[in-house]
Amino acid sequence: MEEFFSPDFVDHVNDMTFHGYEGGHESIAFYLAIFKNLRMGVEEQVTEGNRVASGWILNGTYHGRPVVLRGITISRFGEDGRTLEDHGHTDTIALLRQLGPIRTLVLGLEILTRRVKLPKGVLKAS
Repeated sequence: MEEFFSPDFVDHVNDMTFHGYEGGHESIAFYLAIFKNLRMGVEEQVTEGNRVASGWILNGTYHGRPVVLRGITISRFGEDGRTLEDHGHTDTIALLRQLGPIRTLVLGLEILTRRVKLPKGVLKAS
């Protein structure tokens, strides 16, 4: 992570914000805890100055159901080429549709029983 991200890295994902290497690891651990066979790829990128906009796709399975999650991230890079800040947005509604009502309830129960650990501060009121 240190090779690609600044120590002061800030990651904004939907309404969550992660700081530094610890926050980056926490964000990644959340997705790894939910999705088995997790794969992520870039579908399209556009650059301007020190910013890159990336349209990406995440593929994985949740309790046997294949899931595809798409999103976009706008990254800002420092002079050393490492990422300083990301602003990412995902299609959460599409994810819930793919999971269906039963798997969505199961995910909620896994979060409540802490089998899936939510990133710090996710449930804080804005």
